[in-house]
Amino acid sequence: MGAPLIFITGASSGIGWALAEQALARGWRVALVARHTAQLQARLQAQASWANRWQLWSADVGDAAAMQALAQDCLAQSGVPDVVIANAGISLGVDTAEADDLPVFEQLMRTNVQGVVHTFHIFLSAMRARGSGRLVAIASVAGIRGLPGHAAYCASKSAVITYAESLRGELRGSGVGVSTIVPGYVATPLTARNRYAMPFLMQPDAFAQRAWRAIDAGVSYRVIPWPMGVVAKLLRLLSDALFDRLLQGRPRKHRHTQR
Repeated sequence: MGAPLIFITGASSGIGWALAEQALARGWRVALVARHTAQLQARLQAQASWANRWQLWSADVGDAAAMQALAQDCLAQSGVPDVVIANAGISLGVDTAEADDLPVFEQLMRTNVQGVVHTFHIFLSAMRARGSGRLVAIASVAGIRGLPGHAAYCASKSAVITYAESLRGELRGSGVGVSTIVPGYVATPLTARNRYAMPFLMQPDAFAQRAWRAIDAGVSYRVIPWPMGVVAKLLRLLSDALFDRLLQGRPRKHRHTQR
């Protein structure tokens, strides 16, 4: 039996690359998807020990046809993945009053929500037929309560959390598990331009180590790091009035047009 296979989207940097790198260190085969692949390919080729253990595609996860095409390639060359991680995502501030932001809102939903659906769809039937596998959705604590200026991102990650929960119920008894991993603040290109405090900020490698432990354990839902999990539970319990007061004066996520 060959080494297990993991399929990861959004693999060029941040969380996606950290998860892929640790998979390779474990001796796994990796199938990676990113919009920009040149630097990622060079990084993979630089490690002789990784030779013949990786595949790489350039694709937009919001494009269902492109995802279908690369899935056929992956299945033909490497077989059905043991783990599929839907990690690709974007974060852009929006203002509902601005007409220019409406397509940005749509772009976030297409990438962050439809991208997860497209990623899981392409392998779900094959995993179910085999009777094993794990689908992992990377969400965010931003999906727990809405944050000023962050409406599109918060809405998209909230949708990911509830989508994965629904899918978990649908797949119960099939042998295919679903895990929702909910990062707090991780030092990635998505968070680099945030203008507000980011408590419990983690490096991608540290996050990936804890995420791998959660995947190995087959958890259904895990907030990383655990102190942010405590914060997440408290946020759920706050009344709207108290939550609104807590956010009063807090810097909002800057619009996508601001640098």
